[in-house]
Amino acid sequence: MASGSVKVVIAALIGNGLITICKFSAASYTGSSAMFSEAVHSLVDTCNQGLLLYGIKRAAMPADATHPFGYGKELYFWAFVVALLIFSAGSGVSIYEGIHKISDPSPITDPYINYIILSLAMVFEGGAWWIAFKEFNKIKGDDSLFKAMRDSKDPALFTVLLEDSAAMLGLAVALLGIGIGHWLDMPIFDGIASLIIGIILAIAAILLLIETKALLIGEAASPQVLQDIKQFITANKHVAKINDILTMHLSPQDILVNLSIDFNNNATADQVEIAVSELEISIREKHPAIKRIFIEAQGWQSHLANKKLDQNNMA
Repeated sequence: MASGSVKVVIAALIGNGLITICKFSAASYTGSSAMFSEAVHSLVDTCNQGLLLYGIKRAAMPADATHPFGYGKELYFWAFVVALLIFSAGSGVSIYEGIHKISDPSPITDPYINYIILSLAMVFEGGAWWIAFKEFNKIKGDDSLFKAMRDSKDPALFTVLLEDSAAMLGLAVALLGIGIGHWLDMPIFDGIASLIIGIILAIAAILLLIETKALLIGEAASPQVLQDIKQFITANKHVAKINDILTMHLSPQDILVNLSIDFNNNATADQVEIAVSELEISIREKHPAIKRIFIEAQGWQSHLANKKLDQNNMA
């Protein structure tokens, strides 16, 4: 696992842990619904970062007889659990608290404490967000932030970035709701802010669920990786045709590649063996994340027949 991802998660864990204590203290003293929602949000985020660190540790375990391809997908599983927690605990509690406060509004005691805590939280949360953004910016290239998140195979990194983005937006909403409620002497705005925070968390959770589900099922390597593999194969003089290129991310830095290649009929067994070895070396040198390559020498007609048989069996 990239050290950058670990650094981002640890920074977010420390920041959210400190913020959680401050928010719960302020919510208990002032009775603010929005502050309580933010406290729950930070608590969920802190637990989530702990789960991500656990997932990173598990994903680094070496392959064994039970799991011959390693434990890389553990990270994808725990990232999926994180998304579920954001949706159920973070969003659910915030929405419930907001509805309760709207139906039975009560004034906030000493709102200035909330202003101070929320302002400090924005500073701490902003620092964690900036660390995550800088690490993510290293890999996103010229793509937009949203597209880079869609294409990223590292859930630890984009989960923290999305969590921190939702947290910054939630803090702004909490400040606005408490401020308007205080200014107009209408505590119902505190409940409205809590409800909006819950909706923000629900949206963030749904986005994470979609992305982590795709990774958990098995996503292919990037188009650039596929294009490079294709170029290496077609450049080999003993290759007649590419039957199939199948790839799958087992973890952010572990890609499985299965190739079906039709070699020239006049190529000897030794030449095919050399060609296979050359292809493996060239592909791995270009893309170190490709840890396993399986190459099948097969005539294209036999390959099509087998694919048709597979489709019939699945029908």
